[in-house]
Amino acid sequence: MNVNIICVGKIKEKYINDGIAEFSKRMQAFGKLSVTELKEFGNDFERELSIKKEAENILAALEKKKGFNILLDIGGKNFSSEEMAQKIEDIGIKGFSTINFIIGGSYGVSDDVRKVSNLSLSFSKMTFPHQLMRLILMEQIYRWFSIINNIKYHK
Repeated sequence: MNVNIICVGKIKEKYINDGIAEFSKRMQAFGKLSVTELKEFGNDFERELSIKKEAENILAALEKKKGFNILLDIGGKNFSSEEMAQKIEDIGIKGFSTINFIIGGSYGVSDDVRKVSNLSLSFSKMTFPHQLMRLILMEQIYRWFSIINNIKYHK
């Protein structure tokens, strides 16, 4: 399975980068994992323009990485780790060899990005910094694949 994380913004904190690197290394046992960092526009005075520009970049990245698109969205559906592992397995059974996880910018994503998403996934009703969310997502992806492959990581 190919897993792509398409995200707006860059990671600045070393400890987050270290965690991401660790889970990226662990994921090599299950398939190819790539991260595409897109420019964050984040202009408080022109939020809609920022969302629009970031959406254009997200959609262009998705066009190159055809697959099942999962948008991380506070208004999305909640799953337990076991349920999401089953969902990932079902996506593969349906013939998808690529899953794209989308993390939008700090102002959210446009309706155009929502329309190309096959699933909206919420980790919580709480708001997380985008950089930290990427690390949390990486850990969960590793957990889901550990569950699918009966590896003892998930207890």
